[in-house]
Amino acid sequence: MNTHELFHTLHQLSRHLTNTLNEALKPLGLYGSQWSAIFVLKTKGSLTQKELCDYLFVEAPPMTRTIQRLVKQGYVRQVPGKDKREKIIQLTDKALLEYPKWEKTVFETNESVLKNLPETSQEELLRLQKSWLQQLK
Repeated sequence: MNTHELFHTLHQLSRHLTNTLNEALKPLGLYGSQWSAIFVLKTKGSLTQKELCDYLFVEAPPMTRTIQRLVKQGYVRQVPGKDKREKIIQLTDKALLEYPKWEKTVFETNESVLKNLPETSQEELLRLQKSWLQQLK
C-alpha cells in the first residue's frame, strides 16, 4: 500500500470539502471553521476554549481568531471560567436564531457532495473514520 498516496488523496479531499463548505457559507457570513465551532457548541453546549480546541483538534491561536470573529459577529460570548485564564464559550440568542439557516446550508452542501456516493459506502466511510479517529485519540 502506498501510504503517501493515501494521505495525499485524503488531504486533497479534505481541502476540497473545506473549500466547498466555505463557498456555501460565504453568503451567510461564515467560514467552515466558524461553523465547526458553532456546531460543537450547539450539540455539546458551552465549552471552554481549550475543550473546543481539543475536540476539534485545532491549535489555540487559530481557535482564538475564530472565536474573536464570532464574538464580533455577535454569535458567541465569552464568560469567565473558574480562573482568570479560562473562558467559557457560549452561543448567543442571535446564533441560535441563525442556526437553522446555517444548518440547512451545510446539510444541502453535504448532500450535494455525497450525491454520487452510495449510502452503503457512506455508512462504511463513517464507520472507518470513527474507528480510525478513536484509535488516534
